[in-house]
Amino acid sequence: MPRRTVPDPFATQVGGRIRELRLERGMSLAELADASELSKGHLSSVEHGLAAITIQTISRLARGLSLPPLYLLTFPGEDERAHAAELVRKLPTDQVRKLRRQLQVQLGLRKR
Repeated sequence: MPRRTVPDPFATQVGGRIRELRLERGMSLAELADASELSKGHLSSVEHGLAAITIQTISRLARGLSLPPLYLLTFPGEDERAHAAELVRKLPTDQVRKLRRQLQVQLGLRKR
């Protein structure tokens, strides 16, 4: 994909989110690049909003971060649903299941 000379605002936001998730995991740029099967230079361009990325790149980065792709495109400061998704992301899996069941009951999608 082509490299921009001026960062795209949304690409910069996505790149910042990827950097945030990488640093949260204590990963270096090189470690995430290797885990995602991307070059270190390309990943740096992604994080700075200079690379036009594909769905495949999002998928590779998500796999490298051991996250569903949703979380690379979720910006907790933007709205309540994104903030809730960020909180859910930080829960252990058993707590996510419990929360899902509670929400299903609350929404009438599942009987008690």
